Amino acid sequence: MNRNVKHFLIIAFAFFISACAYRINVLQGNFLDQDDVDKLRVEMTYEQVIYVLGRPVVQDAFNKDTWYYIYEVRYGKGGKKRLELVLNFEDGRLKTMTGDYKKPEEFEQPLSI
Repeated sequence: MNRNVKHFLIIAFAFFISACAYRINVLQGNFLDQDDVDKLRVEMTYEQVIYVLGRPVVQDAFNKDTWYYIYEVRYGKGGKKRLELVLNFEDGRLKTMTGDYKKPEEFEQPLSI
């Protein structure tokens, strides 16, 4: 076998092996920035919340007034990160928020109309 062919095969094999070892990060769900969460206020309508955060990944099938914004990253080399924001509505208006995001300082002050 030609010497150049051997070198080419060795290099090609090394690239193949290194490509098999690489794993990509898998992102799923709603990525929310704290700046966007800070715009939430009690008494916001469904439409206002969607305008600020987008549509939730999960809505409770039995309770349309509970929305789940879930963001999960699975790192290629192992490990994962999960952030969750749960919004509860009453009569079509935002009432509470819980989860991994900091509650906005002005959350309890409704938007002026």
